[in-house]
Amino acid sequence: MPSNVKKTVLLMLIGKRQEAAVTVQKILTGWGCFIKTRLGIHNGVLDNCSEAGLLMLELVGDKEKHEELARKLGLVKGVHVQLVHLELPDETND
Repeated sequence: MPSNVKKTVLLMLIGKRQEAAVTVQKILTGWGCFIKTRLGIHNGVLDNCSEAGLLMLELVGDKEKHEELARKLGLVKGVHVQLVHLELPDETND
């Protein structure tokens, strides 16, 4: 019988990428074993590079570790985080 599909995603909106990027990267490097997928998006390129950015992380491991990572990132000035837990129920019993 297949188990439920569960995903944990950490969404991070960074208001001032130039100022926060080094600190955020240090934290992410230290927690790299819990990050399965990482996607970063920001508006603009070259001479029109945006200061704001969105980072999406698919996390693995313990829920407590996910919450600690989110807390640490949320302490960085200009960084706002939201931890999202998604689950598809097992529909084999319907």
